[in-house]
Amino acid sequence: MNVLLVYAHPEPKSLNGSLKDFAVQRLEAAGHQVRVSDLYAMQWKAPLDAGDSLAPANGTPFHPSLASKHAFENGLQSPDIAREQEKLKWADAVILQFPLWWFSMPAILKGWIERVYAFGFAYGVGEHSDSRWGNRYGEGTLAGKRAMLMVTTGGWESHYDARGINGPIEDILFPIHHGILYYPGFDVLPPFLVFRSGRIDGDRYAAVTEELGQRLDTLFTTEPIAFRPQNGGQYEIPSLILRSDISPGQTGFAAHVALEN
Repeated sequence: MNVLLVYAHPEPKSLNGSLKDFAVQRLEAAGHQVRVSDLYAMQWKAPLDAGDSLAPANGTPFHPSLASKHAFENGLQSPDIAREQEKLKWADAVILQFPLWWFSMPAILKGWIERVYAFGFAYGVGEHSDSRWGNRYGEGTLAGKRAMLMVTTGGWESHYDARGINGPIEDILFPIHHGILYYPGFDVLPPFLVFRSGRIDGDRYAAVTEELGQRLDTLFTTEPIAFRPQNGGQYEIPSLILRSDISPGQTGFAAHVALEN
């Protein structure tokens, strides 16, 4: 199978750099084809701007989504964007690897999402009608592919507990899992998490890589997070509110994940 690893850490000798190398070796040893987008090494341009089109409109205000749509539909995207889209189309699974900085992904990775997820490629796809509201949240260009986060954080696991000071890690990652990965169609796997990343000795590193190896070995068999599909009848259209009989009384992020039978 084809695996794309999008890696966002500036130091090759970091824990993240070591885990990235381990992941590539493990996946290749299992027979997978692996490509790595090392965003810092690539000097990836993070800001989305008019320069993302080879023929930007002159004399008119820059409209990000319309400019993205025009560039995508007319083969006018900057080459770096087009290359990353080709990698996404090639991949059967995508791993986003990053340290959790200020409760989210590093800016360079957010910029990769903003620029590569062009209008017509990752959003703005499908019909909008009384029965459908575009191909998204379980459908879309990237449907049928898998995605997983590899995330390190300096905080303790208890800090991200349901009652922890930082808030539940599931809630912190929900905008990435649901809004960035599930939105264009990925089957989203539970994340691989490393807590207290600044306190890794030899024994703990061995335990971390053992756990990571098991997750990579089951990359294509692990059950994805059971997000509710938008057009599967559980949401009212066009309001996109969960039907009253679906998880009645439940609100917030958890309402959009189906309970186990």
